[in-house]
Amino acid sequence: MFRGFHSCKLRRISYNSAPAFTPSTASPFPPLESLVFKPHEPHQCTKSLQDLVDHCKPTSHCNTTLFSSSEKFESLVNRFQRSCSSEAARELHLQGIKYGFVGNLFLSNTLINIYVRIGYLGSAQKLFDEMSGRNLVTWACLISGYTQNGEPHEACVRFRDMVRAGFIPNHYAFGSALRACQESGPSGCKLGVQIHGLISKTRYGSDVVVCNVLISMYGSCLDSPNDARSVFDGIEIRNSISWNSIISVYSRRGDAISAFELFSSMLKEGLGFSFRPNEYTFGSLITAACSSVDSGFCVLKQILAKVEKSGFLQDLYVGSALVSGFARFGLTDDAKKILGQMGEKNMVSMNGLMVGLVKQKQGEAAAKVFREMKNLVGTNSDSYVILLSAFPEFSALEEGRRKGSEVHAHVIRTELIDSKVAIGNGLVNMYAKSGAIADACSVFGLMVGKDSVSWNSLISGLDQNECFEDASKSFLGMRRTGLMPSNFTLISTLSSCSSLGWIVLGKQIHCDGIKLGLDTDVSVSNALLALYAETGCLTECLKAFSLMPEYDQVSWNSVIGALSDSEASVSLAVMYFLEMMRGGWVLSRVTFINILSAVASLSLHEVGHQIHALVLKYCLSDDTAIGNALLSCYGKCGEMNQCEKIFSRMTETRDEVSWNSMISGYIHNELLNKAMDLVWFMMQTGQRLDSFTFATVLSACASVATLERGMEVHACGIRACLESDVVVGSALVDMYSKCGRIDYASRFFELMPQKNVYSWNSMISGFARHGHGEKALKLFTRMKLDGQPPDHVTFVGVLSACSHVGLVEEGFEHFESMNEVYRLSPRMEHFSCMVDLLGRAGKLDKVDDFINRMPMKPNVLIWRTVLGACSRSNGRNTELGRKAAEMLMELEPQNAVNYVLLANMYASGEKWEGVAKARAAMKEAAVKKEAGCSWVTMKDGVHVFVAGDKSHHEKDSIYEKLRELNRKMREEGYIPQTKYALYDLELENKEELLSHHSEKLAVAFVLTRQSALPIRIMKNLRVCGDCHSAFGYISKIVGRQIILRDSNRFHHFQDGRCSCGDYW
Repeated sequence: MFRGFHSCKLRRISYNSAPAFTPSTASPFPPLESLVFKPHEPHQCTKSLQDLVDHCKPTSHCNTTLFSSSEKFESLVNRFQRSCSSEAARELHLQGIKYGFVGNLFLSNTLINIYVRIGYLGSAQKLFDEMSGRNLVTWACLISGYTQNGEPHEACVRFRDMVRAGFIPNHYAFGSALRACQESGPSGCKLGVQIHGLISKTRYGSDVVVCNVLISMYGSCLDSPNDARSVFDGIEIRNSISWNSIISVYSRRGDAISAFELFSSMLKEGLGFSFRPNEYTFGSLITAACSSVDSGFCVLKQILAKVEKSGFLQDLYVGSALVSGFARFGLTDDAKKILGQMGEKNMVSMNGLMVGLVKQKQGEAAAKVFREMKNLVGTNSDSYVILLSAFPEFSALEEGRRKGSEVHAHVIRTELIDSKVAIGNGLVNMYAKSGAIADACSVFGLMVGKDSVSWNSLISGLDQNECFEDASKSFLGMRRTGLMPSNFTLISTLSSCSSLGWIVLGKQIHCDGIKLGLDTDVSVSNALLALYAETGCLTECLKAFSLMPEYDQVSWNSVIGALSDSEASVSLAVMYFLEMMRGGWVLSRVTFINILSAVASLSLHEVGHQIHALVLKYCLSDDTAIGNALLSCYGKCGEMNQCEKIFSRMTETRDEVSWNSMISGYIHNELLNKAMDLVWFMMQTGQRLDSFTFATVLSACASVATLERGMEVHACGIRACLESDVVVGSALVDMYSKCGRIDYASRFFELMPQKNVYSWNSMISGFARHGHGEKALKLFTRMKLDGQPPDHVTFVGVLSACSHVGLVEEGFEHFESMNEVYRLSPRMEHFSCMVDLLGRAGKLDKVDDFINRMPMKPNVLIWRTVLGACSRSNGRNTELGRKAAEMLMELEPQNAVNYVLLANMYASGEKWEGVAKARAAMKEAAVKKEAGCSWVTMKDGVHVFVAGDKSHHEKDSIYEKLRELNRKMREEGYIPQTKYALYDLELENKEELLSHHSEKLAVAFVLTRQSALPIRIMKNLRVCGDCHSAFGYISKIVGRQIILRDSNRFHHFQDGRCSCGDYW
């Protein structure tokens, strides 16, 4: 071992004493790559450490008697102190032994420094362990060596050993240790904070070298700009590195305002110290400008002027940053111009331009830049990753996918695919965004090494390609590998859970996010809001929103949208909208679309006008989506005149939704003729009619049972080549069944090339509505065999079919299968069907027990069904009817139907006192019952009749035909069923009252015209038993089919019989 000089002997120093030496050299710690982006000189740090070693070189007055020749010592020092090769290290070591310099502290430190410089850490550590005496320089060299050679953990261990040995680290040791902590990740950063505490106890607390590294650590590793700023403010004499470091901290966080404020302060403070911005300063400022969406372009232009004035445009680093910045803002021509002015170009310059072009969706241009420049500047793995991201942005996606496959083949042939995981990630991303998700999965499966980005690319790609179940499974696979999910992982997986309705897994991921501390990320929180909103968990959605530490515009839009879609909480949407405005948030087009939807649901005319005014204030009235939302809002509020004004101004911006909104508005306001006129106008002007247009109009035709109009729309659909569309087909089946042509509906259903659940539901409900219960149940069996799973609507049709044909036991079997077989929880409408099933079958004694066993509280639908069943029971079980009536009066005191049903119940049992009380209660509540009416559609228009109607211009011939029919019916054996005359009158008066019911007047009117076609009559109330009986006789007498649609179902009368079998 080398013997030491007195001037460099090991000295243990207490923490209260002065350090072993005062540094006089420049800082050996350049800014970290995370703070400045330009590469450092390869040996900048180690040269400075050598300066530190030289600082402890023995002086002339030192004792040199131990050496055979002081000249030889000087010769060795001068020859080897700057060496950077293993041969030099080996020769110095041998020469030291040969000439008896074993144990010399200075030469030992020099040799350790050479070993560190060439990466021989094992030799450096071995020599360190053999040294009998060490000083601060020894420790600093070793710690710095481990840091420089990518072993930050070992550097931290050596730093701890140094402190335990009683040494107070100098600024070199502190700097290297802090750098090692920064590179060690979260655990190392904790040690870094502890080292900062130790530094604060020494005189290095304001040392510019140490503080610069602390700024870097707090800014990039701990993401704590406040702590970084606190360190910066504590520096007594700042240098340019200090300013560049703190500016970089804010620029990387996207805080452009703070970055430029600091730049301004740097210029002011540097007036006397020549603090001029250098390439690192400009690099950070360009990054900050790119992060500013609103004013970044203008600021970037100003920086360009400053760069040109300062002479840094030729700088490779600054020029590349400017190229990237201008390209990101879509100014690709300016970017190319700067690239042309750069004296030197490299792959970073090319990559920056390509990134900007990709962001501007100019995939072909980005690929062209790569093709033209790759041989001039070379390529790296980043170049290929950016190139792969350009292919999904090709205008022809198939062409982009083909080019991507060619690059895939190239990276396989050159073995680049296995050298860098980023290239594999780029391939997964490229294939996923190009729609080739199977290829993306194949690449992922063949990747040798996968990181979190690999999994994120796969999960995101699966989610974007609607492979939601695979995306969720991939997330679980990632967790099994032990890799920690990032915020991007959670966002994509939560999106898939939302699409699948998998609330259980979504909640588990929510818990995972809380454990990982990712729930505070605003984007993750927004994904959670979307999940809970889509799955109907509104309470959880509002709770998640209330717990968010910070919001963004998407957060407010998500919660307002969720409330707008919830029928029970629409009013809250308006409250949250007002709260958003009070908070000073800028309203976006999404905000307006969501709130207009809420206002439309509530029919808030005045609020709608106020929001329209805000739309004008924000200059968004020309936005097509907002215009469509206004059309929908005003249409639902009944202000079609406003709709027509807005629509007339949308001459250049109308789309299919605009036309459909107008048609829906007319239909909603019962202006079917105007809706149909608009459809004809669309066809005449060549406007494309989509499936939604036809489905909307067909639905309107079905609602008012206008068969002729519906058939006209069908013809239009055929001309528009939409007859085979599954949406239009389902609407046609529904329209024909509701207009009484169940034969047409059935025929069209069988001809449909493709069926979905709506098609099956429409046909099943149609059969049930027409009294063909057996056909409905057979079709349900076919549906299951066809592989189409039933939904809640399916079971409403199935249970209605059982109810209309009296299949009580089979009805209960289907009801119980909902939960047991299909995992569908019965809803209120299903319980109502079951109550109706029992009521029609006369099992009123079981109704009360069934209601008591319901898992939810009965609503008005249930109690009205009970009361209706009691009113048809000839006065039996009036106690249950009274109970149902009491509940209805409490829940819906202003609904006249409830009083009418109660009066009918009493009247069916000839309890006239009860009838009088029910009518008195109705009068006291000031409600009016809907007048019963029937109507028929003839070539000359629609003819409407009410009971005892004398207003029709053909009343004489109508009543003459009615008398003729009554006479013939009596001859056939017809006896008026006076129990359906719900008034306490004489028998003759009751018979006369029954004979003048509106449906009888309607059929008599039709029979005054000459025709052999079926007679189609519509009635707004349930047909009475006497008219039902009379229609059977009439159909036999006149030899024509009579199709009667009442408020519940269709009745097909032919040859004296009804399709319902007198069970309705």
